[in-house]
Amino acid sequence: MKTFGGPALFLDRSDINTDEIIPAKYLTEITKEDLKPYILEDLKLPGFDPKGPRTKSARVVVSRANFGCGSSREHAPWVFEVNGITAVIAESFARIFRQNMFNCGMAAIELPKADLDQIFSHADDADTAIGIDIEAQSLTVSGGGKQKTFSFSLSPFDKALVLAGGWVDYADKNY
Repeated sequence: MKTFGGPALFLDRSDINTDEIIPAKYLTEITKEDLKPYILEDLKLPGFDPKGPRTKSARVVVSRANFGCGSSREHAPWVFEVNGITAVIAESFARIFRQNMFNCGMAAIELPKADLDQIFSHADDADTAIGIDIEAQSLTVSGGGKQKTFSFSLSPFDKALVLAGGWVDYADKNY
Protein backbone atom coordinates (compact mmCIF):
# COMPACT_ATOMS: atom_id res chain seq x y z
CA MET A 1 0.00 0.00 0.00
CA LYS A 2 1.21 3.49 -0.86
CA THR A 3 2.22 5.70 2.04
CA PHE A 4 1.47 9.40 2.10
CA GLY A 5 3.52 12.11 3.69
CA GLY A 6 7.12 12.90 4.49
CA PRO A 7 9.39 15.90 3.96
CA ALA A 8 7.55 18.96 2.66
CA LEU A 9 8.40 21.23 -0.24
CA PHE A 10 6.84 24.69 0.15
CA LEU A 11 5.89 26.56 -3.03
CA ASP A 12 4.47 29.82 -1.74
CA ARG A 13 2.52 31.08 -4.72
CA SER A 14 -0.94 30.75 -6.22
CA ASP A 15 -1.61 29.72 -9.82
CA ILE A 16 1.32 27.34 -10.28
CA ASN A 17 0.50 25.89 -13.67
CA THR A 18 1.18 22.56 -15.33
CA ASP A 19 3.83 24.08 -17.61
CA GLU A 20 5.80 25.03 -14.49
CA ILE A 21 5.27 21.57 -12.98
CA ILE A 22 6.51 19.81 -16.15
CA PRO A 23 7.45 21.90 -19.20
CA ALA A 24 5.59 21.01 -22.42
CA LYS A 25 8.84 20.27 -24.27
CA TYR A 26 9.13 17.04 -22.24
CA LEU A 27 5.66 15.68 -23.02
CA THR A 28 7.06 13.48 -25.79
CA GLU A 29 9.10 11.41 -23.33
CA ILE A 30 8.20 7.72 -23.64
CA THR A 31 7.93 6.70 -19.97
CA LYS A 32 6.89 8.40 -16.76
CA GLU A 33 10.38 7.78 -15.38
CA ASP A 34 11.86 9.83 -18.24
CA LEU A 35 10.05 12.90 -16.80
CA LYS A 36 11.81 12.65 -13.42
CA PRO A 37 14.70 15.11 -13.90
CA TYR A 38 12.44 17.87 -15.21
CA ILE A 39 10.20 18.35 -12.17
CA LEU A 40 9.36 22.02 -11.60
CA GLU A 41 12.14 23.01 -14.01
CA ASP A 42 10.41 26.20 -15.19
CA LEU A 43 9.06 27.31 -11.79
CA LYS A 44 10.52 30.65 -10.77
CA LEU A 45 10.30 31.47 -7.07
CA PRO A 46 12.83 33.39 -4.94
CA GLY A 47 15.29 30.90 -3.44
CA PHE A 48 13.74 27.87 -5.15
CA ASP A 49 16.01 25.33 -6.81
CA PRO A 50 14.23 22.55 -8.73
CA LYS A 51 17.41 20.44 -8.53
CA GLY A 52 18.05 21.24 -4.85
CA PRO A 53 17.96 18.87 -1.88
CA ARG A 54 14.55 20.04 -0.62
CA THR A 55 12.99 19.24 -3.99
CA LYS A 56 14.73 15.87 -4.22
CA SER A 57 13.72 14.79 -0.70
CA ALA A 58 10.13 16.10 -0.87
CA ARG A 59 7.23 13.67 -0.52
CA VAL A 60 4.57 16.38 -0.08
CA VAL A 61 4.11 19.71 -1.87
CA VAL A 62 2.43 22.60 -0.04
CA SER A 63 1.22 25.50 -2.16
CA ARG A 64 -1.49 28.13 -2.44
CA ALA A 65 -4.67 28.52 -4.52
CA ASN A 66 -5.47 27.19 -8.01
CA PHE A 67 -2.60 24.71 -8.08
CA GLY A 68 -2.21 22.82 -11.37
CA CYS A 69 -3.98 25.36 -13.57
CA GLY A 70 -3.20 25.65 -17.26
CA SER A 71 -3.05 22.81 -19.75
CA SER A 72 -4.73 19.57 -18.77
CA ARG A 73 -2.13 16.82 -18.75
CA GLU A 74 -1.55 13.71 -16.70
CA HIS A 75 2.17 14.39 -17.00
CA ALA A 76 1.95 16.91 -14.12
CA PRO A 77 0.89 14.34 -11.48
CA TRP A 78 3.16 11.75 -13.13
CA VAL A 79 6.28 13.87 -12.60
CA PHE A 80 5.39 14.16 -8.91
CA GLU A 81 4.73 10.42 -8.70
CA VAL A 82 8.09 9.39 -10.21
CA ASN A 83 9.83 11.77 -7.80
CA GLY A 84 8.16 10.12 -4.79
CA ILE A 85 5.66 12.91 -4.13
CA THR A 86 2.30 11.38 -3.26
CA ALA A 87 0.38 14.43 -2.04
CA VAL A 88 -0.15 18.10 -2.82
CA ILE A 89 -1.78 20.36 -0.24
CA ALA A 90 -3.27 23.65 -1.44
CA GLU A 91 -6.18 26.02 -0.91
CA SER A 92 -7.67 24.90 -4.23
CA PHE A 93 -6.80 22.99 -7.39
CA ALA A 94 -7.60 23.29 -11.05
CA ARG A 95 -10.39 20.74 -11.58
CA ILE A 96 -8.62 18.52 -14.13
CA PHE A 97 -5.31 18.48 -12.24
CA ARG A 98 -7.13 17.52 -9.04
CA GLN A 99 -8.93 14.64 -10.73
CA ASN A 100 -5.72 13.49 -12.45
CA MET A 101 -4.09 13.30 -9.01
CA PHE A 102 -6.87 11.06 -7.70
CA ASN A 103 -6.88 8.97 -10.89
CA CYS A 104 -3.15 8.34 -10.33
CA GLY A 105 -3.74 7.32 -6.70
CA MET A 106 -2.30 10.51 -5.27
CA ALA A 107 -3.80 12.88 -2.71
CA ALA A 108 -4.91 16.41 -3.65
CA ILE A 109 -5.79 17.90 -0.27
CA GLU A 110 -7.62 21.20 0.02
CA LEU A 111 -7.33 23.26 3.18
CA PRO A 112 -8.62 26.72 4.08
CA LYS A 113 -6.19 29.63 3.71
CA ALA A 114 -5.94 30.05 7.50
CA ASP A 115 -4.76 26.43 7.89
CA LEU A 116 -2.28 26.82 5.02
CA ASP A 117 -0.91 29.98 6.62
CA GLN A 118 -0.20 27.95 9.78
CA ILE A 119 1.50 25.23 7.73
CA PHE A 120 3.55 27.80 5.82
CA SER A 121 4.88 29.08 9.15
CA HIS A 122 7.04 25.90 9.02
CA ALA A 123 8.47 26.66 5.56
CA ASP A 124 11.87 27.70 6.91
CA ASP A 125 12.20 24.66 9.18
CA ALA A 126 14.44 22.26 7.26
CA ASP A 127 13.02 19.30 9.20
CA THR A 128 9.35 19.94 8.39
CA ALA A 129 7.47 16.75 7.57
CA ILE A 130 3.79 16.12 7.04
CA GLY A 131 2.16 12.84 7.98
CA ILE A 132 -1.04 12.11 6.08
CA ASP A 133 -3.72 9.61 7.11
CA ILE A 134 -6.11 9.21 4.16
CA GLU A 135 -8.49 6.93 6.09
CA ALA A 136 -8.82 9.39 8.98
CA GLN A 137 -8.68 12.39 6.63
CA SER A 138 -6.14 14.19 8.77
CA LEU A 139 -2.61 15.45 8.39
CA THR A 140 -0.01 16.31 10.99
CA VAL A 141 2.68 18.91 10.39
CA SER A 142 5.88 18.50 12.41
CA GLY A 143 8.83 20.85 12.36
CA GLY A 144 10.77 23.32 14.43
CA GLY A 145 9.88 21.42 17.60
CA LYS A 146 6.13 21.92 16.99
CA GLN A 147 3.35 19.67 15.80
CA LYS A 148 -0.20 20.45 14.65
CA THR A 149 -2.97 18.31 13.16
CA PHE A 150 -5.47 19.44 10.53
CA SER A 151 -8.57 17.74 9.15
CA PHE A 152 -9.49 17.59 5.47
CA SER A 153 -12.25 15.99 3.46
CA LEU A 154 -12.32 13.87 0.34
CA SER A 155 -15.41 12.60 -1.41
CA PRO A 156 -15.99 8.88 -0.80
CA PHE A 157 -15.14 8.09 -4.44
CA ASP A 158 -11.95 10.20 -4.53
CA LYS A 159 -10.87 8.63 -1.23
CA ALA A 160 -11.51 5.16 -2.69
CA LEU A 161 -9.41 6.03 -5.77
CA VAL A 162 -6.49 7.20 -3.64
CA LEU A 163 -6.65 4.19 -1.31
CA ALA A 164 -6.88 1.78 -4.26
CA GLY A 165 -3.78 3.29 -5.88
CA GLY A 166 -5.60 5.07 -8.69
CA TRP A 167 -8.31 4.55 -11.27
CA VAL A 168 -6.83 1.44 -12.94
CA ASP A 169 -6.35 -0.38 -9.63
CA TYR A 170 -9.79 0.73 -8.44
CA ALA A 171 -11.39 -0.57 -11.64
CA ASP A 172 -9.52 -3.89 -11.38
CA LYS A 173 -10.87 -4.38 -7.84
CA ASN A 174 -14.43 -3.24 -8.51
CA TYR A 175 -15.41 -4.17 -12.06
